[in-house]
Amino acid sequence: MGISERLLGKKNVNGKPHIDAVRPAAALPGGEVRIIGSGLRPPELRRPRVQFGEVEGSVLISSDEFLVARVPEGAMTGPVVVSTNGNTSNAQEVKVAVTIAENLHPVTNPALDLEGNIYVTFSGSRGQKVPVAIYKIDTNYAVKPFLAEMMNATAIAFDRGGQMYVTSRYDGTVYKVAPNGTMSAYAEGMGVATGLAFDKEENLYVGDRSGTIFKIGRDRQIFVFATLEPSVSAYHMAFSNNGELFVTGPTTSSFDSVYRVDPHGSVSVFYRGLGRPQGLAFDGEGNLYVAASLGGKRGIVKLTHAAQASLEVAGHGLVGLAFAPGRSTVLATSNAIHHLSWDIQGKPLLPQET
Repeated sequence: MGISERLLGKKNVNGKPHIDAVRPAAALPGGEVRIIGSGLRPPELRRPRVQFGEVEGSVLISSDEFLVARVPEGAMTGPVVVSTNGNTSNAQEVKVAVTIAENLHPVTNPALDLEGNIYVTFSGSRGQKVPVAIYKIDTNYAVKPFLAEMMNATAIAFDRGGQMYVTSRYDGTVYKVAPNGTMSAYAEGMGVATGLAFDKEENLYVGDRSGTIFKIGRDRQIFVFATLEPSVSAYHMAFSNNGELFVTGPTTSSFDSVYRVDPHGSVSVFYRGLGRPQGLAFDGEGNLYVAASLGGKRGIVKLTHAAQASLEVAGHGLVGLAFAPGRSTVLATSNAIHHLSWDIQGKPLLPQET
């Protein structure tokens, strides 16, 4: 335990537990949070009780100065308290994500259009023909089929005009998809096409997980932009405000990197030490958020400008995220979509002009 954790806040008085902080302060149900404070375990070494609002969570590790608790199903954003020997601690707020759509199979970030509708893939296993490839979740969280006839729809991106583009890792094609769900091929021969992102000039970048990032100009000329280590699942990509492309691609290692690619295609390691990093997105201040594991804990990891890492959302199975209007966030797990009122302003959803 770090010095800052031991010195945080008040010491407990008369045996009453006291919470100084909860880390991370946001989670999905099932995620694990660390409650830091004092007097958090009774002298008799019995386990304390942890309440997330009206719902009791399970205590996985307990000591006087910290607990590890699992956020229970049914928990909502609100207070968490610790009780020992009939004494109840002060409350600390924990933000809990709400599930808005289930029985899906996203493999990367959800995407939002100009009106705030959410689009998510049901990707399926390689070569699997699924009844619906993309679902649309409207602003009332009604889930409707949007696109049926695509094999292994993977990543979704919108250009400045609101035109949707989708990769298929099955046939290596980038498709344009109209608002009525009809599609046409935009670029072919993209290998195992996964990640997708636009730069400020509206060039389109496509990640071939076998090791190449392609750049497609507005005139549809295709160039090899950068070469990376092959990924075992997908490339995931996002542009920073200064025009650098950030890329993740899980390998067989448990100590993977986030790569930074400059506008000339030169690749460097921005951060190394994440487990299976996948979807990523920038906030308005230029911090990067990645669905990954940090120190063995799965969730959303924040990487600052200085590449300082911290787990900001706890949750199993997270594969991607997208910042939404109203300072909220849409989180994708391997089978569902969740909404988190996180109070973080995201980078503009669509590429902005220089």
